[in-house]
Amino acid sequence: MMRTHMCGELRPEHAGQEVSVCGWVASRREHGQNLAFVDVRDHTGIVQCVVDGAHQLRSEFVVRVTGIVRDRPEGTHNPALATGDIEVGDCTVEILSEAEPPPFPIGDRVDADEILRLRHRYVDLRRPVMQRNLRLRATVSSAIRRSMEEQGFVEVETPTLIASTPEGARDFVVPSRLQPGSFYALPQSPQLFKQLLMVGGVDRYYQLARCLRDEDLRADRQFEFTQLDAEMSFADQSDVIGVISQTVVAAIRAAGREVDDAIPTMSWREAQDRFGSDKPDVRFGMELVELTEAVAGTGFRAFQAPCVKGIRVPGEASMGRARLDRLTDQAKAAGGGGLVWLKMEGEGLESPVAKFLSAEEKAAIPKALGAEPGDLLLLAAGERLIVDRVLGQLRLELGRPPVNEGGLNLLWVTEFPLFEGLDSEGRPMPAHHPFTMPHPEDLDRLDSDPLSVRSQAYDLVLNGWELGSGSVRIHRPDIQQRIFSFLGIEPEQAQARFGFLLDAFRHGAPPHAGFAFGIDRLVALLAGEENIREVIAFPKTQSGVDPLTGAPNPIDARQLTELGLRTLPRPT
Repeated sequence: MMRTHMCGELRPEHAGQEVSVCGWVASRREHGQNLAFVDVRDHTGIVQCVVDGAHQLRSEFVVRVTGIVRDRPEGTHNPALATGDIEVGDCTVEILSEAEPPPFPIGDRVDADEILRLRHRYVDLRRPVMQRNLRLRATVSSAIRRSMEEQGFVEVETPTLIASTPEGARDFVVPSRLQPGSFYALPQSPQLFKQLLMVGGVDRYYQLARCLRDEDLRADRQFEFTQLDAEMSFADQSDVIGVISQTVVAAIRAAGREVDDAIPTMSWREAQDRFGSDKPDVRFGMELVELTEAVAGTGFRAFQAPCVKGIRVPGEASMGRARLDRLTDQAKAAGGGGLVWLKMEGEGLESPVAKFLSAEEKAAIPKALGAEPGDLLLLAAGERLIVDRVLGQLRLELGRPPVNEGGLNLLWVTEFPLFEGLDSEGRPMPAHHPFTMPHPEDLDRLDSDPLSVRSQAYDLVLNGWELGSGSVRIHRPDIQQRIFSFLGIEPEQAQARFGFLLDAFRHGAPPHAGFAFGIDRLVALLAGEENIREVIAFPKTQSGVDPLTGAPNPIDARQLTELGLRTLPRPT
């Protein structure tokens, strides 16, 4: 073999052995005219090699070094390295590949622009943190597969070229050469196919599925992503939650992190009331507090609203006016009418609105919020959903700890609304895909009060990130048609868009439920990364560009003609 050991494996017990290591030159330090200390790096770490005549070696040259392992001289040990007690001496060096100077330093701390890093991703991947992240991802994926198989699930691959059934995000489409004018879509998820697998008797399906959605990118979102996709027959919500909980806990522990076996559950309504979010970060306090009763009958016009709530920001009474004005602008951008701030100064309140509040209100508001001297109180009023959203965003802005602090706090959020509002024609808009089963206790309100109907949908949240979501599916044609009717989808339209699934249901569909969660997001949180691009080998930028390959790029006229396509000028 070309090498006998990995660079980071060598220890004092290897002293006296002749070894060969292969890797990249991390650094070279001259020691006299002919002697040099050369650090050689592979994905396991760095080892120091003592080399005669190393003048030709440069950073990132690929080398094979053969020599004798020995203890480092007294006083030269390096406790920062796992190999810091030894070195390789009497070395011979074979240059396997020369290299140009790297475009940025190969280390955990890199100040290089992200575009530069992604353009030279093959160099960026040599950085120890990227090596750790990718190997952590492999560990997590293996643990997920193991757990699902131990629970009786079978891995089935679903198609990548499918029919377009636009739901939610935009499809990426692929023109057909053999059927000019027709297009395939790339799957946003395997949703319909995994339901067909349940009709087909697969019973327990899973897949680490590649999914593609043409949506705006951000820190926790890419065009293409990987998710654990699972579906179970003859199962309800509690069955799915049990399986996924066991799998996620197994993956987290395989990554060397601690987490409780039992994952708490919270209803969507409680999450909104307490945290102003359907994916609450429960690592810190600053919960939303109901103040509507405390200011009932108020003479302050801004508080004469259906809902008044507040949050307490500990120790921030010294916050300057400029920052408070920015927070007010954020509240307005989130749909609120504004923001009221109160500073706890000694025994009293400082606020531009203090003069409009009664003595009873000045006492009741701080008491309800548990305020102490030095605290800042932020209050919002208006429609409940808007107040929750405004204060929920400000809570995160002011209190959320870094992603790698505060431990791992998993949470199941259940009982989401089936519909999220009414469209311009007064029809309910689905909060999830149209195959989500309504809560059995609310079926009798579908016609009379659809916006109050809960769904059998559930999300898994980790430190304020939505890992994934799932639901009990509709398997009864009569309920499915009722939901389609609410959404304005006539039977002919339903057949045209989802006919292959509806036809399958007529051949005996078992009750079934499922879930999917993002591998990228889980690994990013386990790695302590704020952006999923740091745990993906070859990601896109936030603008959807791949600086490495230049994608997306035009294709030549011959290909366009072959596909029966032509490009149009962009509208101005």
